[in-house]
Amino acid sequence: MNDVPLGILFGILVLLIIFSGFFSSSETGMMSLNRYRLRHMAKNKHKGALRASNLLAKPDRLIGTILTGNNLVNFAAAALATIISQRLWPDNPDLAVFVNTILFTLVVLIFAELTPKTLAAIHPEKVAFPAARILVVLQWLLTPFVWFVNTIANALLKLIRVDINATPDNLSTEELRTVVNEAGTMIPKRHQHMLISILDLEKMAVNDIMVPRNEVVAIDLEDDIEQIVEQLRSTQHTRLPVYRGDINEVVGLLHTRNASRFLTNPDFKKSDILQECRDPYFIPESTPLHTQLFNFQKQQRRIALVVDEYGDVQGICTLEDILEEIVGEFTTDTAAIENPDFKRLNDGSTLIDGTAYIRDINKALSWEFNTDGPKTFSGLIVEYLETIPDGPACLTLEGKRIEILKVEDNMVKLSRVFDK
Repeated sequence: MNDVPLGILFGILVLLIIFSGFFSSSETGMMSLNRYRLRHMAKNKHKGALRASNLLAKPDRLIGTILTGNNLVNFAAAALATIISQRLWPDNPDLAVFVNTILFTLVVLIFAELTPKTLAAIHPEKVAFPAARILVVLQWLLTPFVWFVNTIANALLKLIRVDINATPDNLSTEELRTVVNEAGTMIPKRHQHMLISILDLEKMAVNDIMVPRNEVVAIDLEDDIEQIVEQLRSTQHTRLPVYRGDINEVVGLLHTRNASRFLTNPDFKKSDILQECRDPYFIPESTPLHTQLFNFQKQQRRIALVVDEYGDVQGICTLEDILEEIVGEFTTDTAAIENPDFKRLNDGSTLIDGTAYIRDINKALSWEFNTDGPKTFSGLIVEYLETIPDGPACLTLEGKRIEILKVEDNMVKLSRVFDK
């Protein structure tokens, strides 16, 4: 080496530093790749993604190849730097060693480690995909040495009970929710909301969205025939439960489209209604929404009667109710417009009907009342007071002042809530 000009030695050293930077950036780039994006690109036959995916399928071989190449280059560069320093200061070996240690460490740290790894971490695909071409070749060339090293390393990992064939954990629901929320402009806001709503279905049960029994519009066969006819002609609903005397005595579900078959008949009788009814479909009130959505599809139903553990009807749930939890309101509920559950007043306070669902209130007014307990606003107040109020009263709940304005039928009928 003494006969080789310093210029050539410096050139070789620079080349080794570049090789070291390549291995460092390759390692960081390959390990920083988004595995789910990589799978998507590989399915679309992206050549760089396919090569990177094949390399990452056996991470021990990939890391072994990169580290073998990186260590060989670094050791060669260190030896060459020592030779250069000794030729620059032949009369002062201590100074040569000191300068070589300091300068070589800084050069390697800046140009072979920090800069390339930072670049690869920021743009992993731009680094990893081109590097995969070279790594595939190096992996084949270094196969004997890498196999020998990996055999020893894997044996050590097995001693400490590490499964080297373990696959990365799949995304949990909460992790997927975070991915959707942080997608930014990649996913439109409305689509993000729909995806999050789908994930939230498993947290909600039928009794969170059902129409309570006191609001159910149904046909009572004990009513006069004229009253039933008028109800059928003026109803805004496409499907109505049919019962005898009490909502718990449901005998069927009537599609109002079929009512035209007997409404024009002058000899129309109540028995004609029963002939057009479909058997009632009952579901438990604790059924998760995502399960009930599947059940509606499986049973080819659009409406169900919700019952509690004692078999008493608590309300109804429709397919539309579940779909609106995903996509938002897509029909106009005239009754809801004429009789809103809550109304903003000019002074900033809000009038809230006691039967209003807490989830609907939180969603519409951006409040944060607890939804783990009672489902309605009246139930929330009664649970907090631990008694049914006899008349008007005031309380503070979740940082909001609430005035109970009307109590009727053992429930809080109307309240006024002050936001601050």
